Amino acid sequence: MLKYTLLIGLGFCSFVAFAQEEEQVPQEEAKGNLGEIEVVRDYKPILADAVKIRQSPDLTNNRKYLSKLNYSVFDKKLDINTGTHRLEIQQLPAMRPDVLTNNYAKIGAGNFNTLLGEVYISNGEDEALQVGGFVKHLSQKGSDYEGQNFSEQKIGLFGRSILDRITLNGEIGFNRYATRYYGFVPLQPELNTDPTKQHYNDLYLKGELNSNYEDNEELLSYSLKVDGYLFGNAFSTKENSFALSANINKKVNAFNVGANVSGDFTSLKSNGLSLGNHIARLNPYIRFQGKNYKLTLGATFVSEFGGEENRNNIFPTVDFDFALVPEYASIYAGVKGDVVKTSFRSLANENPFLTESPFLDTTSNTLVVRNMLEKLHVFGGLKGNVGATFGYKVGVFYKQISDLPFYAIQANSPSRYDIIYDRGDNNKVFGLEGDINVRVSEAVSLGGNLLFNEYDLENEAEAWYIPKLRLAANTRINISKKVYIDGELFFNDAMKAKSYQQYAGIVGNDPSAPVTVSMPSFVDISAGLEYRATKQIGVYVRGNNLLNKGYERFLYYPRLGFNIIGGVNVSF
Repeated sequence: MLKYTLLIGLGFCSFVAFAQEEEQVPQEEAKGNLGEIEVVRDYKPILADAVKIRQSPDLTNNRKYLSKLNYSVFDKKLDINTGTHRLEIQQLPAMRPDVLTNNYAKIGAGNFNTLLGEVYISNGEDEALQVGGFVKHLSQKGSDYEGQNFSEQKIGLFGRSILDRITLNGEIGFNRYATRYYGFVPLQPELNTDPTKQHYNDLYLKGELNSNYEDNEELLSYSLKVDGYLFGNAFSTKENSFALSANINKKVNAFNVGANVSGDFTSLKSNGLSLGNHIARLNPYIRFQGKNYKLTLGATFVSEFGGEENRNNIFPTVDFDFALVPEYASIYAGVKGDVVKTSFRSLANENPFLTESPFLDTTSNTLVVRNMLEKLHVFGGLKGNVGATFGYKVGVFYKQISDLPFYAIQANSPSRYDIIYDRGDNNKVFGLEGDINVRVSEAVSLGGNLLFNEYDLENEAEAWYIPKLRLAANTRINISKKVYIDGELFFNDAMKAKSYQQYAGIVGNDPSAPVTVSMPSFVDISAGLEYRATKQIGVYVRGNNLLNKGYERFLYYPRLGFNIIGGVNVSF
């Protein structure tokens, strides 16, 4: 029995030992991670919180009395903080106003005995009433040619008044220009050793009355202009003119109805002779205007009377403007005609070397003035703006003209110019014109214009003294608040002039036979610099004809070479 008991005990111990060898500790437990542990304990019941309340509920259903409530609703604006708000006006702190100047004076001197003086005076800041005056003097004397002298004086008074319904403008003044017939013929320098003096006096008066704009389509808009002058040279030629023009316009539904009326009454006197040159015009029209277009239809009635010939003409008037891209690009086109007055004043301002009696016909001993007749004028082009920094206009035109005036030197005096006319009915002009203005920045601005003409004349061989191409450009640069630079460039293409064999160096049987002379093209460049030392005082210097070319705008009249002028200007 003991034997079996001992065997059983040893077998049990062997089993236990084997079990211990097979049971290994998990790696996780060896590292301290015990994993999931199940805890077993004795059951202990826990009561809910509601059971712990030591009260019994009151099951009686008795409702208490509730008093009636009264509500008062107030109308209060909801203040939403999102979105835009009306800007509140903030009072600026007191600041010292800038010094405003209404008056200006300028003096200067330079080579060629140049003297410059200029004064401009105005009343002040009143926008409704402006009055003032100006005085200017400029004189120069060249040294290369005898009598190459120039002097110019201007004096005037002006005023402007803005009333409730109308605006008034007016100016009265006197201009004087003096020079000599210093024309120099290189092949015959002895012809003009003592040049004759010549001067032009111009007393003028301008006035204008305009109705002010009012936001009422039923009102009538109107304007009235007066223009008169007394013009004459140092000899016996005088021209007096008085012009009166008016415009009236009224809007009727979607279109405007109006008319332009004018009368120009001019008298010419020379060598004891007199001649009238009066022009009356009537231009009724109707204008249709929409959001992006404007169309004007009408006719112009022109009557010429008082002169050698009395003529009556009727011309069409059509003007169309359409915005391709509003505010950026518009096309324009039109057809019209008119009579352009041949004026002694306008011709002498362009060419001061006219003969003493330019309208005298020595053959008949009478005065002859012929107004230019534009039988047809067709035009069209593109214009627009790109913001406030770029503006442009480019167009083409075609004209049919008769009685076209030209300049021509006299056969026996090459320093004096006569007026000649091409009286052909089939004179044609084709042209191209363009304008551009660029504002690069607040400190830099540029501008320029171009004009191209192609003449097809019936009688005259060439369009005398009219270049095919003219180009002008200008710029202004503000380097700083005190330093300013400006410049100008002018290009004049080659021209044709009528001369005679004896002056052109051509040997022939008839020295007085006319010949065509080519005049070369030229470029005139000028530039100026101004330094504002103070707000009221500045110094300046300006150079003209920087290329120092003695070019000729009119045959046998060379211009001054390089000239420079400097001085001081004062604002007060």
